[in-house]
Amino acid sequence: MKQNKAKSVVALVIFIALLALFGYTAVYGWGETKSGSGEDIKLGLDLEGGVSITYQVVGEEDPSAADMSDTIYKLQKRVEGYSTEAQVYQEGSDRISIEIPGVDDANEILEALGRPGSLEFYDVNGELVLEGTDVVDAQAASSQTEMGSTDYQVRLTLTDEGAEKFSKATGEAAPNHDPIFIVYDNAIISYPAVQQQITDGNCVITNMESIEAAQNLASTIRIGGLTLTLEELRSNVVGAQLGSDAIRTALIAGVAGFAIIAVFMIAVYFLPGLAAVLALVMYVELVVILLGSFNITLTLPGIAGIILGIGMAVDANVIIFARIREELATGKTAASSVKIGFNKALSAIIDGNITTLIAAVVLGLRGTGAVKGFAQTLALGIILSMFTAVFITRIILNTLMGLGLNSVKLFGVAKEKKPIGFLGKKHLFFGVSAAVVLVGFVVMGVQKGGGNGALNYSLDFMGGTQTTVTFAEDYSIERLDAEVVPGIEKITGDANVQAQKVTGGNQVIFKTRTLSVEEREELNTMLEENFTLDKTYPITAETISSTISSEAQMDAIVAVAIATVCMLLYIWFRFKDIRFGASAVIALIHDVLVVLAFYAVTRVSVGSTFIACMLTIVGYSINATIVIFDRIRENMKSMTRRDDLQELVNHSITQTLSRSLFTSLTTFIMVAALYVFGVSSIREFALPLMAGILCGTYSSVCITGALWYVLRTKIKQKEEAK
Repeated sequence: MKQNKAKSVVALVIFIALLALFGYTAVYGWGETKSGSGEDIKLGLDLEGGVSITYQVVGEEDPSAADMSDTIYKLQKRVEGYSTEAQVYQEGSDRISIEIPGVDDANEILEALGRPGSLEFYDVNGELVLEGTDVVDAQAASSQTEMGSTDYQVRLTLTDEGAEKFSKATGEAAPNHDPIFIVYDNAIISYPAVQQQITDGNCVITNMESIEAAQNLASTIRIGGLTLTLEELRSNVVGAQLGSDAIRTALIAGVAGFAIIAVFMIAVYFLPGLAAVLALVMYVELVVILLGSFNITLTLPGIAGIILGIGMAVDANVIIFARIREELATGKTAASSVKIGFNKALSAIIDGNITTLIAAVVLGLRGTGAVKGFAQTLALGIILSMFTAVFITRIILNTLMGLGLNSVKLFGVAKEKKPIGFLGKKHLFFGVSAAVVLVGFVVMGVQKGGGNGALNYSLDFMGGTQTTVTFAEDYSIERLDAEVVPGIEKITGDANVQAQKVTGGNQVIFKTRTLSVEEREELNTMLEENFTLDKTYPITAETISSTISSEAQMDAIVAVAIATVCMLLYIWFRFKDIRFGASAVIALIHDVLVVLAFYAVTRVSVGSTFIACMLTIVGYSINATIVIFDRIRENMKSMTRRDDLQELVNHSITQTLSRSLFTSLTTFIMVAALYVFGVSSIREFALPLMAGILCGTYSSVCITGALWYVLRTKIKQKEEAK
């Protein structure tokens, strides 16, 4: 006994030391480079600012909308190499602006990105073989030769049409090993010899002198493969869109929310709650360290992913603790109950986390911009939450019990609950849900008919007007928000105004909805009459496109569709019943439509955070649904009568009710703290999330089990009728 207690003391000391080490690393970093600290976390344009570069189309006086759209989309894909949160949008009729967060040297980006220009491939007879638009991608790589040396390469991927043209050209060049000349801006940048005919559209340029040379050539080929030829018009460094207060208030909200959750967990779950809080502290520390180490860009959508991760970490602990209390109620010892409780909770935790992780992986691979950034932070949060809940919490709990803290009073015992008749009210629940969704569509129709738009789309989706003003003195973002922005909002009649400072001067960029000529004149007059401007620089206004292109929107829709199908297939595979998967997907659609109705009724701005908000709700909802389905599956194994299915579903929902309510409450607390302490833009982001959490709780408790029951009984009746 003394030996076990000594081991527990050592384990506790080691854990506390690790907690202190991770905490120190999260604040100050580790190693000579001090990497991994919170200061290493890359922040997006909304939180930190970055580099803004504007390109001008050359060679074409009036480029087509299709060419501009294609070029913007390709540039978006390429600048994501610097940050997933980079933005590319059209300015005027023939300009393209790029904004890359977390960078303060425009020249560095320009040098690395290169000047987009014309790229062409010629054979030895001077005949054009390929154009830059025939190249899908170019990447630097390396491989080992038979002699053991390193061969640096550039690997090209061509379009189907390009592959066909290149097959013919390389077939003619291969017998004599003739070169193919790669010409960029009328200068030969490479002339690799053709060794054999290339028919599959994948070719490799070998024998590069260094990996740097391979990377430079690949970059030049990528940037030269644009539809239009561009040249730099201007570049500057811009400040954070939300101001320094956004980060400070978000941190305050995080600390306040975490403190409330800690008190709640300990008050409700006693000793296990304390173990969960310690594990959550380690979770937060590891999130900070890995965000800095993996160079993941953090923005408001990223914060949503972290919040969902914290919610899932709490959720896993709540599931485990509920199971432990159920085992204690049967008279088992604390040690035995903990062991069995963790084992019984494992399937629900794994299924819920893997289902959400599948969505995160698909969104990361298929999504762009904010969607990709959200997916990265969500995936990181899921993996860490599962690790800390399943392993760290268990280690801490066993250590505390090893110190003699194993009294049943320190755990609490589950009380037998009479099943609540949820399914008896299923028609009422279905009716309420249908009514809310219908109201949403009606409001959207009325708003659209009135010329206000079905939803309050922001600049991210609709584009607008960019007004550049140079003040005679330096204005902070906070001062601009307090003194200048209200006047602009009064003129536009829209609260969706973005103010962005240009670093190193007094120039400020205001982005608003599209303004008419009269509104532009009114805005200029307001600025000139109420503020002292630098007359050296006139006020300029340009029409800008949406920062989320139609292609990016389609990428997001396709990604969500693929993720939904993958989740459906996984649930089908795990539960051996397609009706579980179908019910879960219907509930997801329900939650999305209800939150969409909330956006329509409240007119909350629909911007880049809208996508992240919807994805957060989907992840939250599917996890809650899995927990209930897991309990139904378990209880079905002990069914003895054919007519007690409704009672079984009611009993399963009742058994998991405390989990549903407690997890929703803790996640709601985190988001509510953001709403209370956050700046206006963060509140606009937090408000729909709170609505989504309430909706997700309602659907998981009142809708999903009832849907599964209806599908199962209806399909079964049809089968029996045959």
